[in-house]
Amino acid sequence: MTVPTAVPAGRTAPAAPAAPATPTTSASPASPVVGRPGADLDELIRRDPGAHRVLTGDRPTGPLHLGHYFGTLQNRVRLQRLGIEMFVVVADYQVITDRDLADRLAEHSEGLVLDYLAAGLDPDRATIFAHSAVPALNQLLLPFLSLVSVAELGRNPTVKDEIAHSSQSAVNGLMFTYPVHQAADILFCKANVVPVGQDQLPHLEVARTVARRFNERYPHPDGSGVFPRPEALLSAAPLLLGTDGGKMSKSRGNAVRLSADADTTARLIRGAKTDTDRRITYDPAARPEVSSLVLLAALCQDRAPELVADEIGDGGAAALKRTVTEAVNEHFGPMRARRAELAADRSYIRQVLRDGAERANAVADATLAEVRAVMGSV
Repeated sequence: MTVPTAVPAGRTAPAAPAAPATPTTSASPASPVVGRPGADLDELIRRDPGAHRVLTGDRPTGPLHLGHYFGTLQNRVRLQRLGIEMFVVVADYQVITDRDLADRLAEHSEGLVLDYLAAGLDPDRATIFAHSAVPALNQLLLPFLSLVSVAELGRNPTVKDEIAHSSQSAVNGLMFTYPVHQAADILFCKANVVPVGQDQLPHLEVARTVARRFNERYPHPDGSGVFPRPEALLSAAPLLLGTDGGKMSKSRGNAVRLSADADTTARLIRGAKTDTDRRITYDPAARPEVSSLVLLAALCQDRAPELVADEIGDGGAAALKRTVTEAVNEHFGPMRARRAELAADRSYIRQVLRDGAERANAVADATLAEVRAVMGSV
């Protein structure tokens, strides 16, 4: 299948960041590759991108930040350039799992797409869609919920962490079904590769369990299974800390947004936590805050963090922060300019979502029809 064009008639899309020309594939995903280290899976994708399909995405709870870029966005663009078929979900329904109100949801959803496109995702080669625009996806949730127990959901460590940081006074039932929602996101398009961080592995394991149990309970007449068991593609990106020294997070107010201007970036980095040792070294275990800043500069400059630290030497925290600020602003300047250009025409962003929904609905409807057939539903 080919992704519908996302450029309205008479409108020319702004040029995307340069990428090697790689043909898209129309092949269906092959049998999943399981039980392999991430490096081996990455090599298999390089050899045969048409045998793999990726599902990835984010909740639209606010602008993406530098941690998102180096942790996931950069890798998504790399996979796209390899020619792998990719589905990217704007998980708007999942926003209400851990909060009382989905505030400014449409605005945040469009902002998320702006960040995707500015980073280099190409809507002609990746299906970018909102969860709420694909009804058949949600219809998969009911049979999937019948395949997992309440105890299994309650033991999920990611759910426990989300509950601990929830803004709600009481935990709602949707929170416990969150991993199954993600399973539906992954399995509706029969994705067999899911790029994740270490903390998301428990969610992916739920998707693998749902796929296995569904295939066992409702086998095809020919003995095959409806769903592949998706495999994790673990990111090699190290963790970037927020300006307060904690995990960088949209909700904790300690992140530098991808869309932040140069002055805002400088102000936020000036306020970042460091330590009292004037000599700058790269030692993540002993000096996590300083090392995270060094790493950020190194990632932006595509250099080894040890070299960045040696170069700053006895310059202290002030020199470190100047180096980081200059590196971030130089690296993200073109991306910010592209985002501003795209943001000037919100109709284009909405067209991207409409075209993505059209493609995703066709896939979801076909999967739901297959599920109904093997279940014996009308």
